[in-house]
Amino acid sequence: MRISDALVIGLLKESRKVSDEQLNGLLEQQKTEKKPLQDLVIKNSLLPEADLTKLYAAKIDVPFVELIPKNLKKEVFGLIPEHIARQYNAILFDIQPSGTRLLAMEDPDDVQAFSFLQKQLGSNIKIYIATRSNILAALEQYRSNIGNELTEVIAEGDNGPSEEEVSEADVAEDSPVAKTVNLIIEFAIKEGASDIHIEPREDYVTVRYRIDGQLRETNRLPKKIIAALVSRIKILSNLKIDERRAPQDGRFKVTLGSGEYALRVSTLPIVDGEKVVMRILDESSKASTLRELGFWGANLETLENALTMPNGLILFTGPTGSGKSTSLFSILSRLNQPSVNISTVEDPVEYKIPGVNQVQVNPLAGMTFVNGLRALLRQDPNIIMVGEIRDSETANLAVQAALTGHLVFSTLHTNNAATTLPRLLDMGIEPFLIASTVRAVVAQRLVRKLVTENTEIFHPDEATVKRILTAFHLDNPGDMERIHKLELQAVESATESVLNSSQVVARAEASTTEATINKLWRLKGQAGAAAFKGRLGIYEVLAVTPEIQKLIIKGGSGEEIQAEAIEQGMITMQTDGLVKALQGQTTLEEIMRVTNER
Repeated sequence: MRISDALVIGLLKESRKVSDEQLNGLLEQQKTEKKPLQDLVIKNSLLPEADLTKLYAAKIDVPFVELIPKNLKKEVFGLIPEHIARQYNAILFDIQPSGTRLLAMEDPDDVQAFSFLQKQLGSNIKIYIATRSNILAALEQYRSNIGNELTEVIAEGDNGPSEEEVSEADVAEDSPVAKTVNLIIEFAIKEGASDIHIEPREDYVTVRYRIDGQLRETNRLPKKIIAALVSRIKILSNLKIDERRAPQDGRFKVTLGSGEYALRVSTLPIVDGEKVVMRILDESSKASTLRELGFWGANLETLENALTMPNGLILFTGPTGSGKSTSLFSILSRLNQPSVNISTVEDPVEYKIPGVNQVQVNPLAGMTFVNGLRALLRQDPNIIMVGEIRDSETANLAVQAALTGHLVFSTLHTNNAATTLPRLLDMGIEPFLIASTVRAVVAQRLVRKLVTENTEIFHPDEATVKRILTAFHLDNPGDMERIHKLELQAVESATESVLNSSQVVARAEASTTEATINKLWRLKGQAGAAAFKGRLGIYEVLAVTPEIQKLIIKGGSGEEIQAEAIEQGMITMQTDGLVKALQGQTTLEEIMRVTNER
């Protein structure tokens, strides 16, 4: 879909969502970049692609549709051959009882495309308009079975490389091995995997995807292709092909549909060959808001207050894979303004943020966290992010930066928010410096989100309720009343958060009558892993109040700080998780799984 610049200006003015100042800035930018106004509107996030398409749809009197790719039926969209659907960016998404065929197109004004599709489908067609990214995502449904495709590709190369010898032809762009690598990556992205593990075993090669934090084996490949497979990945990552005895790290990019993805590659020699792990980073993804990440109530309020401070230290803590980088990406993207200099030193740079000065740690070149932070302080920053505080020298520099008027973000590895403060003491930071610089500490974990369609409500018996109360330390008579009040708070903010509204309303109806656990959600039948899709954060945000400062200065333990913070209204991770589980966002088992070290 290509909208003329004049029409884009008219649509923006009609929408009243873009000010005259923003529009003038857009027109100035267009003179420099020589790009269509439509692209600049989306690039600058003045209007989401869907909103702009809706305005255009209303103007040309064509209904807008947002397709849900997983709900499309193969027997329907398969009526148009894949190559034709991709050529014209069109997909058949439904057939009505009357026989009318509902066709979504990126550009309904494309007369040639419509004429050709009419010959394919007949004249009984109703045209809808969808966004380009939505159409491209829907087109991926044509390819649904990685096992079959990989089998076909590998069969092409039956006379291919031996396990040890690899020729140039074996790893060429159009070779079966190259196609295998492309398929593995493509289906990993399609399945929403965060990591790909390619692991040689004694008799085969296993391919595993980490989806929603859980590793799943997706395929087994012939052992003989491992050397060529690894070599192909090394070529893409600009690594040394002939170095098989030492680990290597690299990176490359791929474009799939409307998305752009960076793959961070790590190779490791193991007994049966070289193992490869690829971390998938979606570079086209937009930063989520704090509410969308799962912050609400007191946790959200405390963090928001800390972010308004002109200086100080805000720390995020949790194990590897708990979402700390995603939280920081969200916050830095929000604070990123032309009037603010944001500089980071990271290992590795996971999310690239336009306008932010991001430095990659490189110990071989002398660029450590300490040296990087020292260099950043000479670059006139307003906001600094240090990827991780690993030692006392980095901790000291971060505290000094916070003392000298900078807002500093960093991460640590501790079990909860309260134990982060004594951990800084252990690193040799003076108690009065911790008390005067740390503004807030956020501890977090990720839990798998339930799919509404695969869950059902049930009424727990008395024994189950008793086990839940014990597991979540709800021993006192007033504890359940407190959880009840928190549920109601969560319901109030549900319309702006990631919570599923239908389940929230259902839970709210049960909650408003009495403070008790009378309804829970569980998986339907044999739903298994299909009952979960995506992940949700559970958090606790500790504000460093005057009372907490006194405890820090006198050398209080993590337990004492935790007790005082709860007394002041801090919602612990376990409590946050319990409220979300009671609303059907996740399961109680998931909450216990990720908080059991406490």
